[in-house]
Amino acid sequence: MESIWLEYAWALLVLIGLEGLLSADNALVLAVISKHLPDNQKKRAINYGIFMAFIFRFAALFVISFIANVWWIQAVGAAYLLYLGLKHVIKARFGKDNENIHNDDAKKSAVKGFWPTVGKIALADLAFAVDSILAAVALALGLPDSELGDIGGMDGGQFAVVVLGGIAGLILIKFAATWFVQLLEKRPALETTAYAIVAWVGVKLAVITLAHKDIGVLDPHFPHSTIWTLIFYGVLVGIALFGWFAPSNKSLKKTSA
Repeated sequence: MESIWLEYAWALLVLIGLEGLLSADNALVLAVISKHLPDNQKKRAINYGIFMAFIFRFAALFVISFIANVWWIQAVGAAYLLYLGLKHVIKARFGKDNENIHNDDAKKSAVKGFWPTVGKIALADLAFAVDSILAAVALALGLPDSELGDIGGMDGGQFAVVVLGGIAGLILIKFAATWFVQLLEKRPALETTAYAIVAWVGVKLAVITLAHKDIGVLDPHFPHSTIWTLIFYGVLVGIALFGWFAPSNKSLKKTSA
């Protein structure tokens, strides 16, 4: 039982780290959305928007808990995570220099007024939540069942990991995003790394889908097996280390100058 909780703790740690890297980019967009407001209203608008998004996220979590184990929902989620991750990786590798992934969000931020801005912040964060919730569910479904019963269609322990990951994402957007923004400035390759991890989590969800009892392509025990667990976390750590030690575009330009 102790090994199960260690696996849960490790999955939660990975999820919090991923949420942190993604929240930095999200926080930049929220800052752009609210930049037209007076200084005394910016903080309130972001706080209200995040509070509304908090309610939306929990509603989404409870809905997802009932459909998370439906194989075609898993398949759609896996395809979306793979698309999202690979799109950002390919854009970072072959796109134009200094191209911002969320340029479209910034260009659409011309909405004026306090409450329209609050609503836009809430909707933007809800859109970000789709990515993080799907990634969290994909990670959680690969964990062994706990003794906490079921919530909706998910194991209680797995649901707790998703909830804690979602709360961590909101807290990081609110308080720690500045630190992650600074980290990304020093190590810009980490943003691409975060989306590479998202794509790899999509692979994990695809494995879970193929092992679903209604599909049966893989053994139903394979997603929880020691060999797959070692492969998944081994590759994940490898991606993270590669992103951490990868040279930044800035340093390459200085060298070539």
